[in-house]
Amino acid sequence: MTFNGQDYESGAFFDELIGRDGRARPHAEALARYFAEMVPADLAQRQAAVDRTIADMGISFTVYSEGDNIDRAWPLDLIPRAMPGDEWDRIEAGLVQRVRALNLFIDDLYNDRRILADKVVPAEIIDSSRNYLAPCRGFSPRHGVWAHVTGTDLVRGGDGTVYVLEDNLRVPSGVSYMLENRTVIKRVFPSLFRNLRIRPVGEYPTRLAEMLASIAPEQAADGAPEIVVLTPGIYNSAYFEHSFLARTMGAELVEGGDLFVDDDDCVYMRTIEGPCRVDVIYRRIDDTFMDPEAFRKDSMLGVPGLTRAWRAGNVALANAPGSGVADDKVVYSYVPDIIRYYLDQDPIIPNVPTWRCSDPQHLEHVLSRLPELVVKPANESGGYGMLIGPQATKAEHARFHDLLNADPRNYIAQPTLDLSTAPTLSSGRLEPRHLDLRPFILQGADLSVTAGGLTRVAMRKGSLVVNSSQGGGSKDTWIVEENR
Repeated sequence: MTFNGQDYESGAFFDELIGRDGRARPHAEALARYFAEMVPADLAQRQAAVDRTIADMGISFTVYSEGDNIDRAWPLDLIPRAMPGDEWDRIEAGLVQRVRALNLFIDDLYNDRRILADKVVPAEIIDSSRNYLAPCRGFSPRHGVWAHVTGTDLVRGGDGTVYVLEDNLRVPSGVSYMLENRTVIKRVFPSLFRNLRIRPVGEYPTRLAEMLASIAPEQAADGAPEIVVLTPGIYNSAYFEHSFLARTMGAELVEGGDLFVDDDDCVYMRTIEGPCRVDVIYRRIDDTFMDPEAFRKDSMLGVPGLTRAWRAGNVALANAPGSGVADDKVVYSYVPDIIRYYLDQDPIIPNVPTWRCSDPQHLEHVLSRLPELVVKPANESGGYGMLIGPQATKAEHARFHDLLNADPRNYIAQPTLDLSTAPTLSSGRLEPRHLDLRPFILQGADLSVTAGGLTRVAMRKGSLVVNSSQGGGSKDTWIVEENR
């Protein structure tokens, strides 16, 4: 494919827009043709328009490491990432299957523990997980759902296969940027949306509000339940998203000090008109900080007694505390078995092949091949604490050799995937950059999946790290209907 007079080559990688023959993939023909007709000055002008729109809308994210200057404009590349509708339908079915099985799994772990008794998942893996929370035992939330909002990270390998890279079931973030990316691209490229059938994503706040209402305590079912979004405050890296979702749902944005639990184990919000009963809390605070009475006693962010109110059935929490036990990357390696156990189905979307370092044979294999593998800690996020073997130094290999021997339970290893690419503007040229995708799945009384999700892209050439906090960017994600 030729863009602005220059040949675009994806090299050895699967490209989301351009095939190995140099032609646009069928679902991306109109998109590729549109940008191929632009000269470099046009591309630069449109990217500048994207950047101005982001600044005008105040779309930002926070990086703690930059001292006082912690707010940065959200990085959005002007070229959307497109996927065909029929492929997405299969992916959506796989995500529904996965989240349904994971919620059955979490509910079982805190109650009957059948899957452990049947030795499908080793009990020591669960009992040694820092995300398995004793105060949650013997309880089941409404509908048996613990992870109400899930962000499942997907990648495509060199042969075109889509894999689940990891599950995010604690407080997954990024959906506000998915929504704002679409708003910005629609403003800058309105003609593209007139000429293509692109599945919408804008209904997400409505679906989120409906899901939260569906998990409200039964005594609130007759009226409109009072829903609040609980944030750690303005200095949290995801505060933009917290305020965005509260505003778009028409819910109150609160901090821990705005809520209290009374003697009857009910939650109230302080207002100028007096206490207001709260039915549902969409919490964006980590499990152990949400209630100093049940978890960390030094937490100033949470609400004392919140866990008591939740267990008494007087308030719903999304996501439920303890859901992060299935977020553990060691547990991730068992998800195909979990799906078969609870649903009697084969997984629709495969896992990335994974070695568990807690297994002596797996550990021996990993230690002998550190320069070839990606090594991840069980409970870190954001791309931190991991080793990308082919890009690491000998000193880093040696350090991870010691880390794995010291605490093998805390690590998994995976092959270095040839992540798919997409055309991305870099120094005035369109060049391939690696990317992933985070769709968002909602489960309450019903289950729904976003049409696409947040595409994150590694802006540096050759990099596999897509996280915005480490120099990554994003793209609007289009699920395109090919037949009109």
